[in-house]
Amino acid sequence: MNRNLPFMTVAFYKFVDLPDHADRREKLLALCEYHNIKGLIILAKEGINSTIAGAQESILAILSYLKSMPELSDLQYKVSWSEKQPFYRMKVRLKKEIVTIGLPGVSPIHGAGTYVPPEKWNALISDPEVILIDTRNDYEVELGTFQGAIDPKVKKFSDLPKWLDEQNALNPVGGKKPKVAMFCTGGIRCEKSTALMKAKGFEEVYHLEGGILKYLEKIPQPESLWQGECFVFDERVSVGHGLSAGEHELCRCCRDPLPVGAKASPQFEFGVSCPRCFDRTSEDQKARARERHKQTQLARARGEVHFGMKKFQKQV
Repeated sequence: MNRNLPFMTVAFYKFVDLPDHADRREKLLALCEYHNIKGLIILAKEGINSTIAGAQESILAILSYLKSMPELSDLQYKVSWSEKQPFYRMKVRLKKEIVTIGLPGVSPIHGAGTYVPPEKWNALISDPEVILIDTRNDYEVELGTFQGAIDPKVKKFSDLPKWLDEQNALNPVGGKKPKVAMFCTGGIRCEKSTALMKAKGFEEVYHLEGGILKYLEKIPQPESLWQGECFVFDERVSVGHGLSAGEHELCRCCRDPLPVGAKASPQFEFGVSCPRCFDRTSEDQKARARERHKQTQLARARGEVHFGMKKFQKQV
């Protein structure tokens, strides 16, 4: 990580009872805007989930404010640095869940899997009795995953419970359920998915503490079992070992990473479509995207940020 770069990005979450979460939104948004911070903070009754970026002193001021709250005093966060601001605006949203699985009552607050630090992760997933599951969406897994991991090929996290119910590999053998290890980008999705597994009666359930990002930060590449790059929900698109910026690009229409060879496809048009989303938009929508891209380029030439860039940013 290059700490000399001007923008500090922090990602954090915590599952904790916040019955007054809605009352916290206005002051938190105002404070972020005052410090010229951009990104997304999600507040829900079950906790907080966020990725924000700004000048180091501004980010530290927000973290200090959050950690002054008794419920968040031990808030942990991951840091990365960038040359440009990776977000276009600041949003603080109220939701039912800080990460949506769609199953009321499933929460790590009431019990999740066992944390495994990055330094011990290789030994765990090298155990032939462990079933290793990537809990991320299909376009994320496409960029990289752990050696030997199962890809559920889900389009969204809330599809995962149905996929789990259909897996014969998770059926008991000799009356005993198998060992399961799960992982995700920053740890939040695998905390909730291991909470689901515990609710289903699985006793030996593990998840990567700090997620893939902490593993890539801590584990040297020669010792790593990670293959490829890790998708991140900002303008960096992907990161590699040491959290160095990756080589992938986003489709400026669907905001998913471009598939390999996408730019050579007749279905690719910058700012308009890629092979992944070409069939999901009408000709009228493509025409509007074409005009939006044109206006965005003109705004950039004037040193401005066009609204269309804000509107189509993928959520953190």
